[in-house]
Amino acid sequence: MKKLINDPADVVREELQGIGAAHSDLVKVHIDPHYVVRADAPVQGKVALVSGGGSGHEPMHGGFVGMGMLDAACPGEVFTSPTPDQMEAATKAVNGGAGVIHIVKNYTGDVMNFEMAAELCRSEGIDVESVLVDDDVAVQDSLYTAGRRGVGTTVLMEKIGGAAAEEKRPLKEVADICREVNANGRSMGMALTSCTVPAAGNPTFELGDDEIEIGIGIHGEPGRQRIKIKPVREIVEMMAVAVVDDIPFKKGDQVLAFVNGMGGTPLIELYVVFNEVNKFLQGRGVTIVRNLIGSYITSLEMAGCSITLLRMNDDFIRLWDAPVKTPGLRWGA
Repeated sequence: MKKLINDPADVVREELQGIGAAHSDLVKVHIDPHYVVRADAPVQGKVALVSGGGSGHEPMHGGFVGMGMLDAACPGEVFTSPTPDQMEAATKAVNGGAGVIHIVKNYTGDVMNFEMAAELCRSEGIDVESVLVDDDVAVQDSLYTAGRRGVGTTVLMEKIGGAAAEEKRPLKEVADICREVNANGRSMGMALTSCTVPAAGNPTFELGDDEIEIGIGIHGEPGRQRIKIKPVREIVEMMAVAVVDDIPFKKGDQVLAFVNGMGGTPLIELYVVFNEVNKFLQGRGVTIVRNLIGSYITSLEMAGCSITLLRMNDDFIRLWDAPVKTPGLRWGA
C-alpha cells in the first residue's frame, strides 16, 4: 500500500483539519464528534440540509458544505457510517428554526444512525425530515443495503435541494423537491481496479488485468457481472441501457448527465465516456440540457466511473443553475 498518510488511524481527523485550514472562509470543522458546517451556520429562517456517510468518497459530503448546497456533513471513518451523535450534533449546529432535512444514502448503517439522530433531535423540538437516496440500478440488494444503493443522484439532490432551501422555501416543499430528484434520477457504476482502505492495507477485491466489474458499488461491493475489458462505447452502452430503461427515460426527455470518476480515472477518459453517453442519448431522442463531469463521488483511488441521469424540469434547471459556493462545487457566486 502506497498512500500519502501518516497513520491509518488518523486519516479522517487529519483530512478534516486540512479542510478546515484550506476553506475557513466557507466551512467550520468540529472534531469529536466529527462534522463540517457552513461558516455562517446556523442561517436563521432557512431549512438546513445535513448529509453524511463514510469517508473515502471525497469531495462528497464535506466538500459540498456551503452556500447553495449542504449546511452540514458528517464524515464517518473510511467506508463506515457516521454515528448518531455526529448527526445529532451537526443537526443542532445548523438548525435555524425552519427545520432540517437529512439526506440519507440507502446503506443500512447510514439509515439506522440517521434515524436515531432524527428521533433525538425531534425529541428536542427540531423538525426533521429524512429523504432517502436509492438511485443505483445495478443491483436490488447489496452487501450494505436492503434495496438499491444511494450513489450519484445524491450530489444532484444536495445541489438542487440546497438551492431550494437557499430561497427560504418551507421544509415540506424542500423535502418534496429532494424526493422528486430521487424519483427521477438513476445511476450505474463500473470499476477498472479495486481500491485499498488505509486501515486494511490490501485491495478490497481483485480484478484481473483484462477484467472490469459492471455495476460496482462505491465501497467495492460486487456488481452485475465481471467481464473482459471492452471499448468504452460498449461499456457505456451496457450501463446507459440499464439506466435509461429503468424509469424509463423516453424520447423528448431533458436530462442532466453526470459522468463521475471514482478517484483514479483521468478527466480525458471521463470526457470520452461523456461523448459516448451523449451519442447514446441522442439515438434515444433524449436531450442533455445540463452536465457534470469529474470526480465528485469517489471510492478512494478506484479507477472507473459512474453514469447518472436526472430527468429535468424548468424548476430543476433553475435550481441547478443557482449560485453555489462550496469547496467541491461552485459557480455563480
